[in-house]
Amino acid sequence: MFDHVGLAVANLERSRAFYSAALAALGVRSLMEFPNAIGFGVEQPQFWIMQGEPAPGRPRAHVAFHAATRLEVDTFHRAALDAGGIDNGAPGLRPDYHENYYGAFVLDPDGHNIEAVCHRAP
Repeated sequence: MFDHVGLAVANLERSRAFYSAALAALGVRSLMEFPNAIGFGVEQPQFWIMQGEPAPGRPRAHVAFHAATRLEVDTFHRAALDAGGIDNGAPGLRPDYHENYYGAFVLDPDGHNIEAVCHRAP
């Protein structure tokens, strides 16, 4: 069901130290890093911390749901927009994440960033 979850943090290095120590007991470690984000997991990054404050009035949460196919990502995006979501990233490849990362983003009625992602090649 869930692919990954992310939280905005005020201080990335302080949060890196905290989560590295706290999650080590669960066998979770840092697996992927970008200039403003760190992904923790066991086999793949599933918990992300991201530097920065959200826009005023926007919650700090990001939730990504696993999609089995790219068509499911496209269908999710259309359905979410039809249900009142706000486009936050049309379906498409995100090669900065990895070669086959195909995702779509919407803001839910409370401003949470909700994503569907497929990691499979077409």
